[in-house]
Amino acid sequence: MATPTEEIKTKLNFRRFKEGDNTWDDWGEQIFSQDGSHKCPTYIHKTPPCQGSCPSGEDIRGWLAIGRGQEKPPEGIDRDEYMFRRSTDANPFPSMMGRVCPAPCQDGCNRNDVDDFVGINSVEQFIGDTAIEKGFKFAAGVDTGKQVAVIGGGPAGMAAAYQLRRKGHGVTVFDENEHLGGMMRYGIPGYRIPRDKLDQELNRIVDMGVELRMNTRVGREVSVEQVEAEFDAILWALGCQKGRGLPVPGWEDTSNCVSGVAFLKAFNEGRMKVTADKVVCIGGGDTSIDVVSVARRLGHVKTVNPTDRPELVVRDGYVAHDTAITAAAQGSEVTLTSLFPKDKMMAAEHEVMDATTEGVTILDGVMPLEVIKGDDGRAVALKICNCTMDGMTPIPIEGTEQTLEADLFVSAIGQGGDMTGLEVMANERNFIDADKFYQVPGKTGHFVAGDIVRPHLLTTAIGQASIAADSIDHYLRHQELVKRPKVDVHHFDLLRKLHEAGLDPEQFDASAGDQRGTSEAKYAVHNFEDRSEQEVIPSSDLFLGYFEFVPRNKRIEDVPSAEEVLGHFHERLQALEEAQMISESKRCMSCGMCFECDNCVIFCPQDAVFRVNKKQSTTGRYVDTDYMKCIGCHVCSDVCPTGYIQMGLGE
Repeated sequence: MATPTEEIKTKLNFRRFKEGDNTWDDWGEQIFSQDGSHKCPTYIHKTPPCQGSCPSGEDIRGWLAIGRGQEKPPEGIDRDEYMFRRSTDANPFPSMMGRVCPAPCQDGCNRNDVDDFVGINSVEQFIGDTAIEKGFKFAAGVDTGKQVAVIGGGPAGMAAAYQLRRKGHGVTVFDENEHLGGMMRYGIPGYRIPRDKLDQELNRIVDMGVELRMNTRVGREVSVEQVEAEFDAILWALGCQKGRGLPVPGWEDTSNCVSGVAFLKAFNEGRMKVTADKVVCIGGGDTSIDVVSVARRLGHVKTVNPTDRPELVVRDGYVAHDTAITAAAQGSEVTLTSLFPKDKMMAAEHEVMDATTEGVTILDGVMPLEVIKGDDGRAVALKICNCTMDGMTPIPIEGTEQTLEADLFVSAIGQGGDMTGLEVMANERNFIDADKFYQVPGKTGHFVAGDIVRPHLLTTAIGQASIAADSIDHYLRHQELVKRPKVDVHHFDLLRKLHEAGLDPEQFDASAGDQRGTSEAKYAVHNFEDRSEQEVIPSSDLFLGYFEFVPRNKRIEDVPSAEEVLGHFHERLQALEEAQMISESKRCMSCGMCFECDNCVIFCPQDAVFRVNKKQSTTGRYVDTDYMKCIGCHVCSDVCPTGYIQMGLGE
């Protein structure tokens, strides 16, 4: 039986013990007697599941620790800039991604097993917006003299340009559009991605010394061979800005049947000011939600000249509506159809709920069968039926057919690459092949990242760009590509943190004789093991009993009702206030890393666990163990909330 919603909001989700398992068998034997295994505490760094779930691989736990004040910035840098630097080590777009990323990190958050996930996206938006307000900049690395062409100025291309400039390589971005941003600009409405903040995050990368060649399509204005001759390496980050049509009879070449990608681009370029009286969108993913939400906001005009029909604006690329016609706009009737039921739709749950609030009718569990045309050749209705799903294949249910009348039909069922003029790079699916290092197989010096590999999330494109930039760097320096970590993210590095704090280990002197004991030695990091590249820490390894119920600090969302939606283009998400950001950061359980709670120090019956001297202490080195006192009772491991302590050093 499902737990009532109100109970979920006010009660913890976990059980510390199974039914009846509520007493220690023998306290003396388990705690106060010496452990026969000879094991003592070892401090084990692991990757938290938020970070392991993030396709960009951000050090989320790290910048949350900075936000709550637990990890201190180095001298000369304030908290906000330190959070920004840690966040953008992986992702240069915190303001944008804090708004639109569907947040797989929050799905993975171990706090879900206590009360509710940490609002990672909301803190990331705070980081990004604060960085813009304070004018934080990026710095380029020492010039290597190498030049890289990046084909495409979207999230993958610009993220790669950022990482490559940090490594000192020259970067030139080619883009066929007038403005940078790719799908962030042309595929997502401005009320979700404010254009002023998008421009500032993009310009911050350009200001690193990135050259731009806009309105230039490789394969049309310039050939692949010309680019190869001019540059030392090429990164293909074309994106997928070509929508897929419905695979049903009557769709192909029907004027008022358009793709979701083209629909949103016409709107985001400012050319489409109104849409049709009745709109049907076929999809179920995030793009389809944007289509129907835009359609509800635009509305329609009652008397439309044939030249003002929205499909002409969408299809032409140059035709634009007169701004004056928006004054006469009335609400549109908008329907979204999905193969999957609402709770299994590809779009984020809150996006589906918002669309419903805005007056969109959602028909779930239905599949399109045929486009029905009128005498003039335009579509007048879409025939659909109920269906069940066999994996990703819809199975029609006979006898459930119905028709949906409309004036405009939008297919938002996926995207593909436009490889016109670039056929030499394309595979049979019209994408570009990539190996595990994001090299293009058989094309030396060519690399690829983003949707043109496989359409996915913006954050996925950013993560691929980071790996591709590493591969390009190795290629340009004539270095062998090394095996990527099993958990391939931007990890916390204790040695780097010690260096930042001026606590570098001493130089090892190989001529000083037998130095195998490291308990007191200063040349080694004592009693620490880094497993973050191999292991993600589950909630079962944490002491969840430490954490109290703390409600999530939620952002205010401006979601209009069905009556208010027409012409409503206000920004949807309002950033957290500073106090809310700090409070939300404190909800992070710091999985796999010490957050200085003192449990191990307080509960150790032998006083064997002690705080490191303040002058030698930093993140990851807050406590240590005196092995002359430790009896291996494992109390410290049991009471460690973050799973940072494990019993080791023995059998």
